[in-house]
Amino acid sequence: MLAVSIITSALTTQIKEHNRVLLEAEREKSRSNLLRALGHDLRTPLTSILGASSAIMDNDKNLVRSERLKLLSEIYEDAQWLIRMVENLLLVTRIDGEKAAEIVKVNEAVEELIPEAVMKLQKRFPDQHVSVKVPSNLLMVPMDAMLIEQVLINLMENAVLHGKHMTKINLEVWEEDGKAFFKVSDDGDGIKAEVLPHIFDGYYRMDDERTSDSKKNMGIGLSICNTIIKAHHGVLTAANKAEGGAAFTFYLPLDEE
Repeated sequence: MLAVSIITSALTTQIKEHNRVLLEAEREKSRSNLLRALGHDLRTPLTSILGASSAIMDNDKNLVRSERLKLLSEIYEDAQWLIRMVENLLLVTRIDGEKAAEIVKVNEAVEELIPEAVMKLQKRFPDQHVSVKVPSNLLMVPMDAMLIEQVLINLMENAVLHGKHMTKINLEVWEEDGKAFFKVSDDGDGIKAEVLPHIFDGYYRMDDERTSDSKKNMGIGLSICNTIIKAHHGVLTAANKAEGGAAFTFYLPLDEE
């Protein structure tokens, strides 16, 4: 009986160690993907900032006011994108330095979280309407509110910047089977079928150039979203809607585990 217990204990230890190694390998792979994608994408805004600032310095006396303002606007927009990227990377660094189970979850009211995320999106895109649908009853969800809010903002920004022919965004929340589901969808052209399986790898790039930001790799933002949801023991998925457009859905467990 003692021998059986010893063998069982040894096997359990080996399994735990094997799982730990696999988890660490997966985290290292995700970290490498993010760094490679980031290193590539940072060149675009930095090159733009250098080019615009050089044009102002070299041609200051010859530039009319509208030309100067256009160049300054480009610098501002690229600097804003760099700030958002740094904020996202800081979130990932915070999560990467902790075990998922150690993320501090507090019961938060969805009815308060959603308007805050929408308001922050509309500060940047004041003309973008977001249709919101939340449960009529109070829904309290264990989460790190700052991280989940950032996920929602990232997903809505992704729709604005990369949803080709997109005119509206829908944000829905519902409760099902002990989970809180969040869905961000749009009415654009959707996601290419060959991109869907790799959309959270950090290399997602659209050919659409609706805005200067659409030249940047939103796969980094999506990969960060996926990392945050996994840290909450949830799952994030992407799909194309039958009626057209893309939909990103994630769930968070309603228990404290």
